[in-house]
Amino acid sequence: MSKVSWRPGTQIYPLPAVLVTCGDRPDNWNMLTVAWTGTICSDPAMCYISVRKERASYPLIEANMEFTINLTTVDMVRATDWAGVRSGRDYDKWKETGLTPLPGEMVKSPTIEQSPLSIECRVKSIMHLGTHDMFIADVLNVRADDRFLDPDTGRFCLEKANLLAYSHGHYFSLGEILGKFGFSVQKKK
Repeated sequence: MSKVSWRPGTQIYPLPAVLVTCGDRPDNWNMLTVAWTGTICSDPAMCYISVRKERASYPLIEANMEFTINLTTVDMVRATDWAGVRSGRDYDKWKETGLTPLPGEMVKSPTIEQSPLSIECRVKSIMHLGTHDMFIADVLNVRADDRFLDPDTGRFCLEKANLLAYSHGHYFSLGEILGKFGFSVQKKK
């Protein structure tokens, strides 16, 4: 086996393809597709999104210092892609995608009814990096679709949601479960 060197780039894949919702009232609620997102800290719960300044949602997030990360599913793939290639300056993304906004519980930005999990965030700081600015945020609330709650254990079965992933310009569904955290060192029963 040999390896070929490439120029420095963003090759950490797969990533979640999320829909970030923003705005402080129904007449300016917007959404954008983001793949540059992730967890920063467990306690306190913190995450980030990275957004280009020229995006229509950027000033809404910057002004309100809030946003919601909505996980997406295979059923939402067309809406997820469409919301990422069209601008909220030119289209009503809610109408065009058929997605349904729900008022946030802890933030003014909406959640998406069709999303299996929505994470309401308040921006703590903004890092100006280059092509993107990183919004570092505290997680204020997580809203889970109760269809994915196991009635016996109360466990949230996110694997049943058929989540969407993004890898190097393409969307994928997630595959089969290969193990759970710590399975490699777990004692045999």
